[in-house]
Amino acid sequence: MSMEIRDTNDEVRTTRNATRFAFIIPVYNHAATVAQVAKQALALNYPVFVVDDGSTDETPQRLAQIKGITLLHHSKNEGKGAAILTGFMAASHVADYAITLDADGQHYPEDALTLIDAIPAKKRPIVVGAREGMTASLGAHIPWTSRFGRKFSNFWVWISGGPKLSDSQSGMRIYPLPEVLSLNTRARRFQFEVEILVQAKRKGIPVLEAPIRVFYNLDGSRISHFRPFVDFVRNSKTFTRLIFTRIFCRH
Repeated sequence: MSMEIRDTNDEVRTTRNATRFAFIIPVYNHAATVAQVAKQALALNYPVFVVDDGSTDETPQRLAQIKGITLLHHSKNEGKGAAILTGFMAASHVADYAITLDADGQHYPEDALTLIDAIPAKKRPIVVGAREGMTASLGAHIPWTSRFGRKFSNFWVWISGGPKLSDSQSGMRIYPLPEVLSLNTRARRFQFEVEILVQAKRKGIPVLEAPIRVFYNLDGSRISHFRPFVDFVRNSKTFTRLIFTRIFCRH
């Protein structure tokens, strides 16, 4: 009698080696950090697409000095969601999945391997990197706007018919291409990242989470383009639209 011995890591190795991945880094005025983020992503030997969303600082000059990346450019600022979509379209020609990273240096690009390992066999999910240490008790250096925004977003994503997640605002994710390009996502700024989760759930695309690390500069030098009042209003409009369509536009 013969017995097949299967290595428990076989599926992980198959996913990493047989599936094509590409990094997408949307950037707007992060000259101080984007070069390091891009170089760390390049070290993982996946294609790296950096989308300059109309930066007005030294970001274009810093990016022009990096060999090996594909640089895409918006002539004016169109929003993070628009930049991600530009990256999706470009990456879809060379990759099956897109790995998104924020340009502010809060993510560790090598944690992408943790997200890749979380992809189940024979499924094509969105994998969201759940940032560890974001609670007030574990990370006093985390901006209160980030902690509040995370809780606010988690609740309303779920109420809107999306998945129940612990970190619906995380910018480090894996998206299956071309499935996400077929979603009817209307938001083009920060709200894109919460709307796409709701639209994915509605279309039957699995949404999973895997833990990742997060880093915030303690010296306060981190640049954030989140504007509490303006983005609260935009978030509210997006969630109102999603809840309305959930209630009145069921087929």
